[in-house]
Amino acid sequence: MVVGVVGGIASGKTLVAAELARLGASVWDADGAGHAVLRQEDVRHAVVARWGSAVLGRDGQIDRQAVARIVFAPPPSGPTELEFLEQWTHPRIELLLRRQLARLARRGVQVAVLDAAVMIEAGWDRLCGKIVFVDTPRATRLARCRQRGWTEQEFARREAAQEILEMKRARADLMIDNSGSVESTRCQIERFWRAVVPSA
Repeated sequence: MVVGVVGGIASGKTLVAAELARLGASVWDADGAGHAVLRQEDVRHAVVARWGSAVLGRDGQIDRQAVARIVFAPPPSGPTELEFLEQWTHPRIELLLRRQLARLARRGVQVAVLDAAVMIEAGWDRLCGKIVFVDTPRATRLARCRQRGWTEQEFARREAAQEILEMKRARADLMIDNSGSVESTRCQIERFWRAVVPSA
């Protein structure tokens, strides 16, 4: 079974995925795959052709922070540039995902977890048997982002670029309340695990 983990920015999706991994799941990180895709020569060439060499780091690879400043800029430019980037990256990330899921199936892995911020927007939820929504108050998520050095405006811009939270919540089969302690979140995850893996 493939379990998709969704939620707002800084909601604790990585924590939930890590707890599922602790219980025996294999976790696939779409963000890491996105890094790999940006290193592909055709993607790098397309990005530089559109935005110039200013988006390259000292190592000659794409600087993701420089790209983020472009694609998460206010409308109308930001959404247009984000769409351009996603047209190049999403199909390639999905190809990597499908290959990994096939490898896991051959190995007999019972549960694979997909941790992807834009899972529903990209259509990858159709590959999942279950969707888990990580529910965390906005104030908590904003505080976490401020610890990353984000402003509230940056937080709002990035969240606006993703699917509306209510739509993610409506798509989910289960909600994990991550507003309390780590132990409380862990207990909810363990109950879910026992439900989807009867032998656990």
